[in-house]
Amino acid sequence: MDETMYYDLPDLRLVAAIADSGSLTRAAGRVHLAPSSASHRLTQLEAALGVPLFARHHRGLTPTAAGESLLRHARQVFAQLEQMHADLAPYASGLNSQVTVFANTNAINCFLPEDLGDFLREHPRIRVSLEEQPSPAIIQAVAAGQVEIGVVAAERSLSGLETQPYRRDRLVLVVPAGHPLAGRAAVDFAEVLDQPFVCLHAGSAIHTFMMNAAAQLGRSLDVRIQVRSFNAVCRMVAAGVGIGMVPRSAASLETTASPAVDSLKTVKINDSWAPRDLQLCVRARAALSPAAAALFDHLAGKGRLALTAAA
Repeated sequence: MDETMYYDLPDLRLVAAIADSGSLTRAAGRVHLAPSSASHRLTQLEAALGVPLFARHHRGLTPTAAGESLLRHARQVFAQLEQMHADLAPYASGLNSQVTVFANTNAINCFLPEDLGDFLREHPRIRVSLEEQPSPAIIQAVAAGQVEIGVVAAERSLSGLETQPYRRDRLVLVVPAGHPLAGRAAVDFAEVLDQPFVCLHAGSAIHTFMMNAAAQLGRSLDVRIQVRSFNAVCRMVAAGVGIGMVPRSAASLETTASPAVDSLKTVKINDSWAPRDLQLCVRARAALSPAAAALFDHLAGKGRLALTAAA
């Protein structure tokens, strides 16, 4: 028996309209259907699924557990469609091309905003799709041809890819000025794993890296709170919530920009993985599209200027 189920957008839009309005009649009007047609569609959909999607009562309709599940998926479909329209719309107005870039948390938060801003001002007809990923996943995606340009922390697994230096950085601990660690010049990561940590959110590249680094020591992090930016990490640490790990460049930016965190102290991490020299990587510079090649060369040039200035 063929158990394949087919859903069309009008069905999903009707389900969402019913859930939002609580009324089949009002929902039918929203999706431009006659109430009888809307009722027939809903009945057919429920029959195909074998479960009721809405509970009927005198006040209207409310989603069942199955209806809530379908509604969550439907809203994801709508969001993906909107993103597809947004991605395709520039082509209709004469967009030349789009470049896909994967980068780690450090690069996205500390260096790429200004460098990409300069590039896009110079190339207004190019669009860049930028996604945050951990360095190993970026390397794998570039090697497989799934993404054109990667920005990663330098790793041994870069062999087989063409690379260019981008920035020099390292991970450091940030602690409140009065913390016992504030007087230390350097520590091993293993020494601080009993401390409560302020971390970036789960799924961020640096969060994944920190959890893996602790696991390699046979330990786990005591994550007291997760936040969405390096700025928030520094502010939480300054408030005494815990200690944090951020790139030195991010700590410098935050302590310079915000009086609330100017009393933070940074502590060097001795572990071999703490230096986070960033590299640009591609499968082959000569095989890049003209737009991707232009971006790669632009970022490599920015990297050369920054590294020369720091020397």
